Parts: sequence; structure tokens; C-alpha cells
Amino acid sequence: MALSIKKGDNVIVIAGKDKGKSGKVLSSNPAKSTVVVEGVNEITKHVKPRSAQQQGGIVKENGPINVTNVMLLCPVCNKGVRYTVKTEEGENGKKVRICKKCGAVLDFKVEEAKPAKKKTVRKKSAKKAEESAEVAENAEVAVATEEAPKKKTVRKKSAKTEEAVATEEVKTEAKKPVRKKSAKTADETSNA
Repeated sequence: MALSIKKGDNVIVIAGKDKGKSGKVLSSNPAKSTVVVEGVNEITKHVKPRSAQQQGGIVKENGPINVTNVMLLCPVCNKGVRYTVKTEEGENGKKVRICKKCGAVLDFKVEEAKPAKKKTVRKKSAKKAEESAEVAENAEVAVATEEAPKKKTVRKKSAKTEEAVATEEVKTEAKKPVRKKSAKTADETSNA
């Protein structure tokens, strides 16, 4: 069963403990014929912490209220009113809810929620022109950077890299072959 009250409507409570309060509809449940209205039928819940980040405690929430206990609030009459549905004239032909007393339109949500979307269409020639302009700018920047002297950046070596270089030097020195004097050359030098 479809409800006559939608999410986002301004309503006034006509029956129950919160009679006379008004607010915006936060959600509607057609299966149970209930709506949740902002600031109406506040209930307290005791919540346990479910994780380390979530805190427990007493939380106030808006509870559901029966649809028959609320009426649409007319912004012109400032009362709960009955409404009629009419189709708009023109291209759209959308159905609109209208106040029976003053004839004011009650569907403001539809008009405000959907602004006209602008479609941006880029032509290929314009895109190519932009790319060629970027290429020309990059060429000018490249010429300017070639004329200017380039700065050399010197990296500081960390302690780990210095140790690694030192150990590599030690290893390379250890790998070098050590020339041993042959027996003949040793005998000749001793005899001489």
C-alpha cells in the first residue's frame, strides 16, 4: 500500500502524545504504515559498545509514528491540510499535490532536489587545439630551461650507505690477487 506521506515532507502531528508538533519526515515504511518524523516520538535506547571506538550509553532516537496521526503541513495556511493531486501543464506533465484550502503547491522537494544538469560537450577540434597550445607552452619552457644553468643536486649519504660502500671496498681489496714471488726470484735476490 502506498503512503500519502513521503520522505522529506513537512507534517504536523494531529493525534497522540506529541499532538501539535511539526517536523520533517525522515523515513517512511509503507509495509507497517509508519513514518519517522524529526523531533516527534523520541525514545531512549541503552546502547552497548560494539567495538573499541564506539561508546555505549543512553541514546535518544526518533521512533516511528502511524501515518494516520500526521497531516501534510501547508506553508501558506500553516496548518495540517488535505490535498488533491493535479497534473502540471506544459512539457513535464508531472503530478503535483495541491492544498485544498488555499491551492498552494505542497511538492517543494521535487523542484529543489533536481536542478537542471548541464551537459558539457567537448569537440575534438577544441581538444586538439588545447593540446597543441600545451605542446607549444612546454616547448617554450624547455627552451627557457636549456638557457638557464642547471643546478646539480648532491645527495647526502646515510650512515647505512656509507657502511655498505666501505664493506664493498674491503671486499674488492680482498679479491685482488696477491703476487707471490716465485722461488727463483727469491733465491736470486738472496744470493745477490
